[in-house]
Amino acid sequence: MLVLVAPGQGSQTPGFLTEWLELPGAADRVAAWSDAIGLDLAHYGTKADAEEIRDTAVAQPLLVAAGLLSASALGDINPGAVAGHSVGEITAAALSGVLDDAAALSLVRKRGLAMADAAAITETGMAALLGGDPEVTVPHLEKLGLTPANINGGGQIVAAGTMEQIAALEADKPEGVRRVVPLKVAGAFHTHHMGPAVDTLAEAAKALSPADPKVAYVSNKDGRAVASGAEVLERLVGQVANPVRWDLCMETFKELGVTALLELCPGGTLTGLAKRALPGVKTLALKTPADLDAARELVAEHAA
Repeated sequence: MLVLVAPGQGSQTPGFLTEWLELPGAADRVAAWSDAIGLDLAHYGTKADAEEIRDTAVAQPLLVAAGLLSASALGDINPGAVAGHSVGEITAAALSGVLDDAAALSLVRKRGLAMADAAAITETGMAALLGGDPEVTVPHLEKLGLTPANINGGGQIVAAGTMEQIAALEADKPEGVRRVVPLKVAGAFHTHHMGPAVDTLAEAAKALSPADPKVAYVSNKDGRAVASGAEVLERLVGQVANPVRWDLCMETFKELGVTALLELCPGGTLTGLAKRALPGVKTLALKTPADLDAARELVAEHAA
């Protein structure tokens, strides 16, 4: 059984879309998406520097476009399940048939802008904790007023809050945590600081007509497979202000009997987590079109 997964913000690197745009029809497709959402995806995916694509309003639609483009390059595949990390959930919604590509790109454009606006209200940030036991780390974060915004499995937790709270965490690490590494992100995503973005997305969602997913859609909220398109959309709205439970998503992959995990472009982060948390599951990350042949072989072996 194959699970198709889409990475989240932070996985983008300068020029990562360049080779994908050389595939037949890809440049035209991305140009049409760019016109529709008012953002030059080709420019940001090929010529922009790291600082430009760190901008939340740019990074999020760029990542969804890359995921959809790399998935289409695989041809017709039949995964047993789909999932995405944070903004990758919008990619997963399109892959499962809940949203069409145009609706997914429109929603993620509004999401990125709304989250950037929310992040500008208060100076906030995120930091990765290296080492430690979640049962010890999470209560410690909450004591400092921080949110465990990403619980990624394998002991990996990302904390989020004000810059003062992040500084307090660096000075007072949880027992067992070796290092606290500040992340280059624009704000405290997946916390109450993103509340204004929830309101904006809720309004945007009213214009959408989601279909029920055609394959199992595994949700960040609790790792549960969601069968209703309306519920998927509701969760996408609330997700921006709630923690990402990728650890629970991987637990569900186990329960579903997943034997292979394929991560869409720009892959690497989620396959790394899977190698630690899902022993015995074959993994492959799509980084460039050179990975497509190996990916197709994996699909042929493991897709239903």
